[in-house]
Amino acid sequence: MLQHNAMEIKKLNKNEILDFRNLIEIFKDVFENKEQIPDNEHLYNLLSNTDFMVFVVKLNEKVVGGLTIYVLNRYYSIKPIAYVYDVGISPKYQGKGLGKALITKVLNFCKENNFEDAYVEAESDDIDAVSFYRKTKFSNEMNATHFTYSFIDEN
Repeated sequence: MLQHNAMEIKKLNKNEILDFRNLIEIFKDVFENKEQIPDNEHLYNLLSNTDFMVFVVKLNEKVVGGLTIYVLNRYYSIKPIAYVYDVGISPKYQGKGLGKALITKVLNFCKENNFEDAYVEAESDDIDAVSFYRKTKFSNEMNATHFTYSFIDEN
């Protein structure tokens, strides 16, 4: 476990594009993603969207991980749900309690900001992710089948 006085977990504001870009680079590494990172204007627009949030973990002012959340507003309830979309810690910092601290901090944020639930999905064959989430204080685990409708032409 790392010393927590050197660690900071924070929600990014719309002007913290460089930290967001650094987090996306970590996501690309963790998820073995080869996609290009969009331009700063697009990242600024995302960070300006009240239905999208980015939390980062910093060690000594350096982004070493984080997560993104899409806020899902519901028609059955006035309380939104937080859909945790991507969670990643740089490989050299994994296994040191940073991911668990990040999840705990974000869940507390959601509770304090009147969210009804927060949820995250992990592919069942991603043993490391499933194992990680099972070590957190979740309320319910559900198996689901995911269907994707792609609109990208793959010529």
